[in-house]
Amino acid sequence: MSSLKMMISRAAASRLATGAGKPVDSVELVLSRNIFTSVRTMSKALTVDNINPNIVRLEYAVRGPLVIRATEIMKELEKGAQKPFKKVIRANIGDAHAMGQRPITFIRQVLACVSLPELIDKGDFPADVKQRAKEILDACGGGSVGSYSASHGIELIRRNVAEYIQRRDGHPSDWNNVCLSAGASSAIKSVLQLFCNNLGGKTSGVMVPIPQYPLYSASLAEYGLQLVSYYLDEATNWGLSVDELERARSEAQKNANVRALVVINPGNPTGQVLTRDNIESIIKFAHKHKLFIFADEVYQDNVYAKGSKFYSFKKVMTEMGSPYNQTELASFMSVSKGYMGECGLRGGWMELMNMEPGVQANLYKCISAMLCPTVLGQTAVDCVAKPPKEGEPSYPLWLKEKTAVLESLNKRAQMIADTFNQMEGFQCNIVQGAMYAFPKIDLPQKAIDAAKKAGQQPDVFYASRLLEETGISIVPGSGFGQYPGTYHFRTTILPQPALLQEMLDSFKTFHSKFTKEFS
Repeated sequence: MSSLKMMISRAAASRLATGAGKPVDSVELVLSRNIFTSVRTMSKALTVDNINPNIVRLEYAVRGPLVIRATEIMKELEKGAQKPFKKVIRANIGDAHAMGQRPITFIRQVLACVSLPELIDKGDFPADVKQRAKEILDACGGGSVGSYSASHGIELIRRNVAEYIQRRDGHPSDWNNVCLSAGASSAIKSVLQLFCNNLGGKTSGVMVPIPQYPLYSASLAEYGLQLVSYYLDEATNWGLSVDELERARSEAQKNANVRALVVINPGNPTGQVLTRDNIESIIKFAHKHKLFIFADEVYQDNVYAKGSKFYSFKKVMTEMGSPYNQTELASFMSVSKGYMGECGLRGGWMELMNMEPGVQANLYKCISAMLCPTVLGQTAVDCVAKPPKEGEPSYPLWLKEKTAVLESLNKRAQMIADTFNQMEGFQCNIVQGAMYAFPKIDLPQKAIDAAKKAGQQPDVFYASRLLEETGISIVPGSGFGQYPGTYHFRTTILPQPALLQEMLDSFKTFHSKFTKEFS
């Protein structure tokens, strides 16, 4: 008999000899449990020790442990648990509808008609809604949104996206270079996979802004790619310096083959909007070092600050002329953000520029393995790319709703920055765009020491206390990356005005109490 079998046998015999209800020696019991656990583990094809190590390393702070705890607290409240608050405010994620934003009527009416076509004839909907639904259904197999589409999306909708891009930038867009996706995230991940090739024995490196949206760090970890961090300058409202890009690339080249550059504009989590001059300098840097540009532009409708304006990388690159207009680029857009906030529909697109035809063919081949993005998501994309025109029946309401959402977000962006800047130990840059604020907080040394004792990052410690005492769920800055020795957190500006004011008032009370406790 093997030694393991003998140990199991002895442990089992010991447990049986005690009889029902009789205690077992604690050491013996622990040994017995550990052995039986080991046997169960050995019987599994997959264990934590033998799964893809990249998956183990993957972290996604926006839906991390604190968010899980927030969900637990919500369930505790539902069961009648007594807390110093009555509800959880989920300021951790950019989910507009979850925070009370009402859907855009035109989008939902078209979705209703394509989902239940009999509404086209029987429903009391505007004529342009019915016409749009007919067009989309005619482009679907069997006239149903329940059928598969082409892997990279319905051609009609890809053409409409290309026309949207052309109207936005004033330059032609080839619909063959437009690929629809399940939100921007799936498209970003599809392109990132193309870099999984260790050329010359070096891991492929992708330059990512710090702070960054955790999709990038998580995806790079998943694919075994090297994250090359470049820091945004908080002192200049999260400005992007080419000198910093050069520093980051130069240092990373020692151990990695740096091949791509990610730019998030407007910024997440930082809320900055790049100037045209800044974009031009970034393009020149990418061209100089033969870097592929990922232009994450999902917040292009969310620009608030006076003097700020969105410029697409494609527009700037095209107008810079040769040789810069030959730089490889993938730009991304989503219906989850903007004025739409249709996160759950999972609709988005990417436009490819200057990609080698063979590479693009292989990318589309890879995407085809996922069959197709949801056709309802593609329908929402069509409504965004081709909104009602002036003179059409749906136009007045569409314009009113869009304007109201963006004006309200503008006011909330100002409210949140003003409030944090009035609080002791806080510094919050103006929210120029996107849906978030990323304030810096000076934590007392005693709080930092208490965090270390608890085995937590100081900003995690602060966010955890905030959640448990107020029900406000935010994401610690360490989940996005931050300059060493600084502490931040990300909060959305999405709670509706009354709820946002309630959140900020509660935040101020908590912070005052926290500061006194650890001063």
